[in-house]
Amino acid sequence: MKYDPIKRKLGVVFNSAPFLRKLFYHLLDLLLLRSWHIRKEVKWWAKSVSGKQMILDAGSGFGQYDYYLASKNKDWTIKGVDVKQEQIDDCNQFFNKIGLTNAAFAEADLTKINESDKYNLVLCVDVMEHIEEDELVFKNFYKALKPKGMLLVSTPSDQGGSDVHHDHDDHQDGAQGFIDEHVRDGYGIQDITDKLKRAGFSRSEVYYQYGPPGKIGWKLSMKYPIMMLNTSALFYIVLPFYYLVTFPFVLILNAMDVANSHKTGTGLVAKAWK
Repeated sequence: MKYDPIKRKLGVVFNSAPFLRKLFYHLLDLLLLRSWHIRKEVKWWAKSVSGKQMILDAGSGFGQYDYYLASKNKDWTIKGVDVKQEQIDDCNQFFNKIGLTNAAFAEADLTKINESDKYNLVLCVDVMEHIEEDELVFKNFYKALKPKGMLLVSTPSDQGGSDVHHDHDDHQDGAQGFIDEHVRDGYGIQDITDKLKRAGFSRSEVYYQYGPPGKIGWKLSMKYPIMMLNTSALFYIVLPFYYLVTFPFVLILNAMDVANSHKTGTGLVAKAWK
């Protein structure tokens, strides 16, 4: 099963008009549980700050979180970076087209960024599992943050959150599976806590996401649709009707996952402060 080819196909459709891309962002915010957790933590962080803020989205991809941040507060300046130049060009074009001038994008390798005391918040979603030199990147994030700045990371856990094996390994019910380029099976809470401490962070908080309700919601919202779309293109026609039935259940399950703490989960959220 492949995720990226389907994502590209959907991107072509939703990128055909600005209102469709905005709709796509909103759908992702509702369907993707990690987006629920990220938005919850951003809202929590926003209560502790005021005035102009500098934010780095480390691994901006399609620009989903940059759109959320740039729309939420005009006093926030967002820099999105990614290793894929086509993603950078696409996001710059789209954000300029819709007039969100407080967000801009640039190509960057996170192992080579060299900025000091610049950002109040560094956001890193579904990126660290792809980077071998993760401690170097954490050190770069620490250096780039202003004093008291916060790093917010979402990544697979070592509880089955990273499908780094074969596509037919059905036992890997990872919340963020279908990715071929993961370099590790996910992080343990103590593992990422220790790495953040060695990078220089004064304190951190790490918790599981994609607990029991989130895992069920992920299967309904992502796993089963992707399985169908990989089987036949005809399921692109069926998909709206599928979501019409499952969407209310996904919303309830996502809300339950965000509202409760979990003893285990296939994803992790990590917050760390300089």
